[in-house]
Amino acid sequence: MKVFLIILAVTAGLSAAIEVLVRVLLGFGNPLIYIADAECGYLLAPNQKVRRLGNRIEINEYSMRSGSIAPIAPPETLRVLLLGDSVANGGWWTHQTDTISEIMARNLRLLVQNLAKSTQLGSQVNYSTFEVLNASANSWGPRNQLAYAKRFGVFGAKALVLLLNTDDLFASAPCALVVGRDRSYPERKPRSATLELLSRYLLPAVPTRQLATPGATSGDVVGSNLEAIRQIQKIAVSANIEFLLAVTPKRGELGGPGPRDWEVNARARLAELVETEKITYIDFLPIFNCAAEFPTLYRDSIHLSPQGNQLVSKTISRQIVGLFWHKS
Repeated sequence: MKVFLIILAVTAGLSAAIEVLVRVLLGFGNPLIYIADAECGYLLAPNQKVRRLGNRIEINEYSMRSGSIAPIAPPETLRVLLLGDSVANGGWWTHQTDTISEIMARNLRLLVQNLAKSTQLGSQVNYSTFEVLNASANSWGPRNQLAYAKRFGVFGAKALVLLLNTDDLFASAPCALVVGRDRSYPERKPRSATLELLSRYLLPAVPTRQLATPGATSGDVVGSNLEAIRQIQKIAVSANIEFLLAVTPKRGELGGPGPRDWEVNARARLAELVETEKITYIDFLPIFNCAAEFPTLYRDSIHLSPQGNQLVSKTISRQIVGLFWHKS
């Protein structure tokens, strides 16, 4: 009996030590929480601050991966609204300061300051603060992003950037059923850090039943997403602000043989929309293909590495500055 009690005490002590280590060192037990939403499908629950594998993640009052903001930007602030998916969001693997939006804000500051110093535009460059609001969530597609823009508006931004990847052209309609059912979209904190580590990452996923709403992936999915892009552009036009569309490729599209037939067709339809609606468009496929370091631009088949985030941020920032001041 005594031996049993000793073993029990040692086991309990070991379990407690593991729990502390997993919680403190890895950040498990405190994941980002999602809320279901009838129009957007799901949103990151507002007002969250967590650390995951050492990376700081902050979600503001508008479910953005950004710090707290004023509803309307002050006159001296150049504010950009970035709509995106997990590429823009950065996920748990990206520290808050290393997200595309944060890098863009720093790039815009430097570009505008240098522009004011090197040209005769000094009197026209009246911005001293630069914000890039990161309205994004994992697996969001154009229809999720459109619903967000309809719900919240553009926050007084001077430009709206829609950052997609090729897969987003095939994204299904917004669906709230994943929240609390798919382990990637928890609706509450787990009972323990160890339990979260086991259930979310080490044990096989429990198969979920049909989580898409009826008809969410049927019909002309690409056409529905292209229409959502057009509607997002209309929101920007109605607000009298610049609209910029940027699309990053999947890792498999780079080099040879290049995009697959269905990706080529979807991209061709997107190019037609861009031409018809006169959308300012950055296609990162040729840009990435021309980059000597393109194998280092990804952390997996879709998501970008720190180098990829830097390249995308710099390219978009330059385009924004060109949109504002190239006519001056």
